[in-house]
Amino acid sequence: MQLKLIIPLLLLTFFWLDVSSTPLSPEDIKWLNRINYGINSQAINDFKNQGKKNYLDRQLSAPTNDNLPPAINDIIAKLSISRQDEALLAKEHHDKAKNLKKLPAEQRKAAKNAQKQSAEHLYEETMQRHLLRALYSPWQVKEQMVWFWLNHFNVYNRKGALRSFLADYEDSAIRPHAMGKFRDLVMASLRHPAMLIYLDNVHNASGKINENYARELMELHTLGVDGGYTQQDVQELSKILTGVAINWKDEKPKTKNDLQRHYLRDGFFEFNPNRHDFSEKHFLGKTIKGEGFAEVEQVVDMLVKHPSTARFVSRKLAVYFVSDNPPPALVERMSKTFLATDGDIPAILHTLLESQEFNDSLGKKVSDPVHYVLAALRFGYDGQNITQTQPIIHWLGALGEPLFGHLTPDGYGMTEKDWISPAQLTKRFQVAKQIVNSNLSAIDKKTTLKQQKLADQPLYQNIEPLLSTQTKTALGKAASAQEWNTFLLSSPEFVYR
Repeated sequence: MQLKLIIPLLLLTFFWLDVSSTPLSPEDIKWLNRINYGINSQAINDFKNQGKKNYLDRQLSAPTNDNLPPAINDIIAKLSISRQDEALLAKEHHDKAKNLKKLPAEQRKAAKNAQKQSAEHLYEETMQRHLLRALYSPWQVKEQMVWFWLNHFNVYNRKGALRSFLADYEDSAIRPHAMGKFRDLVMASLRHPAMLIYLDNVHNASGKINENYARELMELHTLGVDGGYTQQDVQELSKILTGVAINWKDEKPKTKNDLQRHYLRDGFFEFNPNRHDFSEKHFLGKTIKGEGFAEVEQVVDMLVKHPSTARFVSRKLAVYFVSDNPPPALVERMSKTFLATDGDIPAILHTLLESQEFNDSLGKKVSDPVHYVLAALRFGYDGQNITQTQPIIHWLGALGEPLFGHLTPDGYGMTEKDWISPAQLTKRFQVAKQIVNSNLSAIDKKTTLKQQKLADQPLYQNIEPLLSTQTKTALGKAASAQEWNTFLLSSPEFVYR
């Protein structure tokens, strides 16, 4: 009797072991590759244990914690941006820069160089933390959305004091809302010093109007260039945004008694009613009464609930995840979800990622350099802890997509014409070669990429069926393991996802 019970249990055990070691189907691998920054063993094991539906549901309800490997957590914990308040670090840099002018000429140059190096260090730490999270977080959809929104609400690292603010911008304005409501993203970026510095709203005051942020808030962040607004709307929104700025000082400005109730302060963000235009405005066909920051909240509500915003943001998401020219029917369904859920990002992504159009596009979407490099590293360094991020930062710069490195507010393009050219493909081959020849781990002393073909790793069996005849022919001509690995990581199967 006991033997009859034991034998089925043993058979079930052997069956489970066999299934767990069996490669996923090519379609599942392509799906998982797109959902993630490229496949690795963790993603495959999670997919097998959870199933496709549960895997996606968990990705779209990601918790706030990063859930990183202990060794990676330790690296991030030791960064100065982790050990000190990020906003206070920014103020410290601002104060030092301001005091440079007070120094004697012979001291000023050395102090200026030290200040520059310190700001560069903060910038590098911000990139390092972003890359480690993107490489190792199990919440890969969230990580991709952090990058998407950083690009959507783009700021440029070399504008003013921005380098000191980048860590806080990502961690307080973008990351907490990347999988939340679109309105919260708009408001968080609107109130953050990085955006106010970058798009010059710190200079926007009653009687001295600056239109930069008002224009980009509509053209690039919400309605889109064809969203139905006019130059008059830009001018009126500029007036509404007067007084939205920064206060580096500890004390608040003196205001008249009747204006004191309008004053707002949150960290370094300040709404200063002394600088605000309280006149009546006419914006997008509606009269906006002069009520201080309440005007800003009112127009943000108007913008995020506008059908043009739903279409513009939905299409941009579809370009990012599906194709350069996403099917209009998919964008329309996403737009309806956007409007029905008040811009709930996971709900919009559900509509997108569960669509037939998404499945039909798998393996055909070009990878921008961030996706390309991270996918190559997640595959090549599978199971290892990457601790040396400086080469990765250099590779992204060489490929033309350094983090926080796009000068204009439109952000990096995400289409094939942006990233596919003979010069770009040559650079990707060179980067693939450097990935193979580098040792990015000071913890794990493995040299697999230099001495052993990636074909010998268990992960390879999952992508082997996806390789084209052309790629297999090229791999067959490789003269060494290093060359073989370089050919694989620079193949079309890594250029496209």
